[in-house]
Amino acid sequence: MGLDPARRAAHRSPQLAYDYSLFAPGDARAPKVCRDFVRVVLLALGREALVMPAALCTSELVTNVHLHTKGSAMLRLLATPARLRISVFDESPDPPVVTRQAAGAAACWGRGIALVSEVADAWGVAGERAGRYAKGVWFELGGEVEG
Repeated sequence: MGLDPARRAAHRSPQLAYDYSLFAPGDARAPKVCRDFVRVVLLALGREALVMPAALCTSELVTNVHLHTKGSAMLRLLATPARLRISVFDESPDPPVVTRQAAGAAACWGRGIALVSEVADAWGVAGERAGRYAKGVWFELGGEVEG
């Protein structure tokens, strides 16, 4: 039996930032695990409108780690009332490459960062390391919390 929703809302400041991290091994299951993690956190925070674009962009970034590096990934989700920033750190110092390919059968690969750039409000490469992780690629989405 949980708290009454009115009492629960009274205990939560709308100005709080929520910061979550997840470490994922370098295997083919990592994109799904990270996507599900983002979905669950956003639903728990009442940010339903951000679930689909955040899960899509997260999946693309974690898939890039799996395809283009040999190590694990660290996902960091920072949610404030006005913004959502998700960063995916990996062990490779190589910067991401944006490719824009023509549609068709040959365009099945290499569009991850281009897709993130279309869906997210902003994206970039983190200027700092995170422990053993050499680089981080991040994206931001809007989604101000109302009420």
